[in-house]
This record gives sequence, structure tokens and C-alpha cells, in this order.
Amino acid sequence: MRHDHLHPQRSVWYDEPEPAYPTLTDAIAVDVCVIGLGGSGLSCIHTLLELGMRVAGIDATTVGGGAAGQNGGFLLAGLAAFYHNAVAVLGRERAAAIYRLTIAEIERMAVMMPNAVRQVGSLRIAASAEEIVDCAAQLQAMRADDLPVEPYRGSEGEGLFLPTDGSFQPLKRCRLLAEQARRGGALLFTHTPALTIDDTIVRCPQGQIHAHHVIVAVDGGLEQLLPELRGVVRTTRLQMLATAPDPERSIPWPVYTRWGYDYWQQLPDGRITLGGCRDRFAADEWEAPAEPSAPVQAALEQILRERISSRAPIERRWAARVAFHVGRVLPIARQVRSHVWAIGAYNGTGNVIGALCGRAVAFAAVRDDDRLLNLLAGERA
Repeated sequence: MRHDHLHPQRSVWYDEPEPAYPTLTDAIAVDVCVIGLGGSGLSCIHTLLELGMRVAGIDATTVGGGAAGQNGGFLLAGLAAFYHNAVAVLGRERAAAIYRLTIAEIERMAVMMPNAVRQVGSLRIAASAEEIVDCAAQLQAMRADDLPVEPYRGSEGEGLFLPTDGSFQPLKRCRLLAEQARRGGALLFTHTPALTIDDTIVRCPQGQIHAHHVIVAVDGGLEQLLPELRGVVRTTRLQMLATAPDPERSIPWPVYTRWGYDYWQQLPDGRITLGGCRDRFAADEWEAPAEPSAPVQAALEQILRERISSRAPIERRWAARVAFHVGRVLPIARQVRSHVWAIGAYNGTGNVIGALCGRAVAFAAVRDDDRLLNLLAGERA
């Protein structure tokens, strides 16, 4: 593998210039300050605007500058845990309710941005005899609750086809949401990291925000900004690569394999994006910076050449930081201090559930309506 590629690079989704947003350089007062301008934070801002709140949103880098704009672009219904595992923890009624909500959220995204969402379904492909058995258990559980699923056997292997899933351009979604929020009256600031949260005052390098409520939606690094979550939340690094267009390959669906640790898709222009292998080097990935590493990238390249059989040149390699809810099925969406809330720890699959969590915390924080919040994140210890 060529090591000269191993430096931080922008993801395959950065195909247009970054939109211009100001940096905070003054003291301002609003009803709610949202920290993090990724998918969940922007979903939260939209809901807050609908509820009539004066909102400010800040990000340490850019709109979608973290994992929200540097992930695999998968739209997967349900939680990070496979459905039958979620049922074992949450019960059938609750697991099914969450799954159906995420299906509806994917539909909502498709209506909002039809040119960036492809509702083509997804594959879960078994990588071992043990995983074939697990796929059968997932199939049985989903059919018992009348959820869309089909057994699959094809050139990719054996497993499941999930027809309500799909893929999208995650950075484009973030930028669209941000522009709509700005037009709706939200004050958005980029390159404005939150240094501290004192009561409900968010202190930044050149200014501060006085708010009635603060909602932290940063995912990766969540436990660093909110020390209360240390030991509950842990940040890790996810890595990806992308090829030049490969006319010799045809991959019609996003593919999850090896228990979801490896994943890839082919974009409409023929480029292949591939991520995973974190578990093979897990000790080195926890708390790691958002930079590609040689061991993980070598493992990804091996999958590309041997499993996918693509000879296309690799054009981009990148990494992003995400948070895991340690030992739990559900994400974090809770009040951690008086009037300070946290959203994140999606266990690597936040594109859909994160949007729902952003909406849930907005209702809970400013309307004291915690029904959606309790469904999505009210997991018992």
C-alpha cells in the first residue's frame, strides 16, 4: 500500500465548495444553543425553529465537518444492533416501533432531497456459517413483526435484503438543512468550537452564547465536552476509502457484511466507497485522531482487491470520529445537567436515528414532551 496517501483527506462527499458561515466573535443571547452542525444537530435546530425558538448553532469545523459528512452514506432502518438483538433487549413492541419510525424517516429524507437519496434497499451478507444462522434469526424476528425483509442469495453471497434501506449523499443533506435553517432564522457559526459550558453559557474562543437550553450534538468527542458521560460514551475512529469510477463492477445495493464491521457501496458515477475493519485494530482506534492509519487502510484495500475484485485506483482515504454507547443498544439522548442535553453515541449508524434523536430532544427540552425521547433512548441500566 502506498503510504503517501495516509494523511487526512476530505471524504468522497466533498464535491462542492464549502458554504460560507461566520465565526462567532461576540456575545449573543438565544433560547437554545445547539453544538454540532451535523445531521442530528441540524434536525434538532429545524424542530426548534418549528417550535418558535430563537436558535444558535455552532460547529468546531464546518457544516457536516465531522462524521455526519464523512460516513459511508448508508440509510439503514432500525438501530445499530440487528433487529432480533434489539428485540432481545427492548422487547418486540418497542423495537418494532423504533424500526418503523426509522423507515418513515428514510421516506422523509427521500421526499426532502430526492436527488441525493437512493431508496434501493441494502444487503446484509453473511461472512461465515455462524453469521448465516444469525441472518436467519433476524429474518424470523422481522417477519414475526411484519417488517420488510427478504432472504438473499446472489453473487455477493448469502444473507438478507432490506428493501426500505438505501443510501444518500450525507454532506449534501447537512448543507441543505443548514441553509434552510439559516433562512428560517437560525444563527449558524462555523469554526467556532465550544470550549466550556458554564451553566447554560457556551464559551467559545472569540465569543459566548447565553441560552436557556444547550443541546450538545457532536457524537465523536461527546464525552470530552461533557465529562459526565465518560465511561458511558467512548469515541472511536472509523475509516474509509474511495476509488475512481470502476466500469467493470456493478454493485446495485449498499452492502453490510461480517456482522456489519465491513461495508461498501458503488455510487451512481461508478466510484466504490468502502469502510470498516475497525474491529481488527480496535485498541488503536479508540480515542484516535480523525486520520487514516496504515493498518486499517491496508485491510480495506485487501477487501477492495480480493472480496470486491475491483482494480480501480484509490483516490481518497479518510477517517471520522464517532461515539459508542458502551454496552448499550440505544443511543444517548438525555439531559445531563440542568438545561443541558446530549445527543449522540449512535454506535456508528447515526444517519437516520440521529435525526430522530435531534427531534426528540428538541421537544423534551423546550416543550417538556419526552414521549419520543423515552422511546428512542430510555434504556434501563
